[in-house]
Amino acid sequence: MELLRNVPLFRSLSQRHLGAVAKYTDSHRARPGAILTKRGQHGLEAFVIVEGKARVESGGKAIAQLGAGDFVGELSLIDGGPRSATVIAETPMTLLVIRRRDFRLLRDSVPGLQEKLLVTLCERLRQADKALTH
Repeated sequence: MELLRNVPLFRSLSQRHLGAVAKYTDSHRARPGAILTKRGQHGLEAFVIVEGKARVESGGKAIAQLGAGDFVGELSLIDGGPRSATVIAETPMTLLVIRRRDFRLLRDSVPGLQEKLLVTLCERLRQADKALTH
């Protein structure tokens, strides 16, 4: 529960809703070099970074750095499409893993979670658009 409270996506949730998130997430550790997602592959889980850093690559080029509080893999869980980028652990990492079935339950049962996901996706889209136009 304390791990969840430190993640911006879950920070404002009530104790009851944090309990629901905890029920549907598993803790996982990743070593440097571990591939969390691979571009083009079918995604069955999303990851919330609790500790550590990861690099996002597309076409062999680094496009973003991720750290504590960031999440990856949600696009494949939302639309069922293939992974849009490869994400590689750069340091030892502590992650929360959310499986597709559990993601749907959380998305539909935790108030405010859908809104936070939408805002984050919009921010990423704006960053990508800015990178393409500058």
